[in-house]
Amino acid sequence: MSATITPVDTQQPARVGGRPLIRRCIRPGAAALSGVLLFLSFPPRPLWWLAVPAFALLGWALRGRRARAALGLGYLTGLGFLLPLLVWTGEEVGAVPWLALAAVEALFVAVTCVGIACVARLPAWPVWGAAVWIAGEAARARVPFGGFPWGKIAFGQADSVFLPLAAVGGTPVLGFAIVLCGLGLYETLRQAAVGRRTGTVPRGPAAAALLALVLPLVGALCARPLVDDSAEDGTATVAAVQGNVPRLGLDFNAQRRAVLDNHARRTEELAADVASGKVPRPDFVLWPENSSDLDPYRNADARLVIDDAVKAIGVPTVVGAVVTPETGKLRNTLIEWDPRRGPVDTYDKRHVQPFGEYIPLRSFVRLLNSDVDRVQRDFGPGHEVGVFDLAGTRVGLVTCFEAAFDDAARDTVTHGAQLISVPSNNATFGRSEMTYQQLAMSRVRAVEHSRSVVVPVTSGVSAVITPDGEIVQRTGMFTPDALVAEVPLRSSLTPATRLGVWPEVALLLLAAGALGKAAADAVRDRRRRAEAAERAAQTTR
Repeated sequence: MSATITPVDTQQPARVGGRPLIRRCIRPGAAALSGVLLFLSFPPRPLWWLAVPAFALLGWALRGRRARAALGLGYLTGLGFLLPLLVWTGEEVGAVPWLALAAVEALFVAVTCVGIACVARLPAWPVWGAAVWIAGEAARARVPFGGFPWGKIAFGQADSVFLPLAAVGGTPVLGFAIVLCGLGLYETLRQAAVGRRTGTVPRGPAAAALLALVLPLVGALCARPLVDDSAEDGTATVAAVQGNVPRLGLDFNAQRRAVLDNHARRTEELAADVASGKVPRPDFVLWPENSSDLDPYRNADARLVIDDAVKAIGVPTVVGAVVTPETGKLRNTLIEWDPRRGPVDTYDKRHVQPFGEYIPLRSFVRLLNSDVDRVQRDFGPGHEVGVFDLAGTRVGLVTCFEAAFDDAARDTVTHGAQLISVPSNNATFGRSEMTYQQLAMSRVRAVEHSRSVVVPVTSGVSAVITPDGEIVQRTGMFTPDALVAEVPLRSSLTPATRLGVWPEVALLLLAAGALGKAAADAVRDRRRRAEAAERAAQTTR
């Protein structure tokens, strides 16, 4: 009995452009997966090592691709990475701002991947590809509206064996090492595959690939002596107060008096604990950003509440306040409050957050989301570096979002800071991963500049970090608390602090040179093909 052949039996796999559909999806899937792996390498997960295979996978997806294909693949990588990483930006204002931000930031990743695909034709291409990635991060950290550095690869490496490289050249060198190691891993595997297929391994390319894989690890080991938590200038006992907020969400700004009262009350409780001998007396106290959204210069009641709390603890206290002048823009200000003299010094946040503290293109953005009008009066940036002398300790001030910017922390250290404070307000972002991502930035900054870092937060995770990047004390989320810790003070400068922006400039020049060489090679190849075609045409005539 013969089998009956049905139409289903004779169907062929779906094909697009002559290729099976599933094969056409492999590279796009790999590109998107590389972005997801990058996201998974960030806190609160201790999976920093996933960044290396992520870049290996991205290298495989991009190598040999034309610019248009690389642009699409890179955009998938950017979305796979940034959509989950930045989901906290829509915590209280809905999905539209989150999706818009991720979509725009992913464009930078897409263009960067075009550059990587172009330089992948050059010898020792993992070096040039890693430099191009850092060039893309540099652009994203500056434009538009002052830039958005969130998601720099270095910020996912707070627990990494590569972290000592932050002390060598800051976040650009640390990020470069991660990307180089990942691309080097792919190229090493590719050269090994070539050897198995042909029976011979090209020594030069194989050696270059292996060096790209190994050198970042060797460099990190050599940089270990730069990570030092010894007390060069003695120690200071610091207190970080987390007062908490009554409710989560954007209503935080309608709870201004309650938030101020919470921080004042917790400070007074700390004073009672000091008096009873439960905790040592701090040399100074740090409150978070927005711990007083009532302007103490214009609100006598708020001034009295703060003054009473500071007098109770009896030491200089840094208070985060919103200053509301009669005209002009608001100021996100940190105030040094002396128990005898009251407010004696101020620091105005320099990197104010677009769409959070001020609304660029307000009339256009309102068409997309009416929540922009919650920011009724824009904040303006300060222009002076913030370093307070608190009971003999020079404390550098880096307010919340500023921790993502390389210059913000570095400027305080070059102006004499022996310790860095990163007062923050994460109440708007609920119980999202935002507070952990920001805490990781502070850990990287601690190693980068060899300074203790104290992070007082209204409701997120407050922490005390030593110069080696270790968290020695931390709070829970949305829990009133006060951390008291003795921390080492340091005044020496790491190579990263001394070099400043120059490591990034060097990598930008490296990327530009490689892209220029790749472009020149492409023009020369097109000219040769055209000449060959012309000769062939003449031969057939």
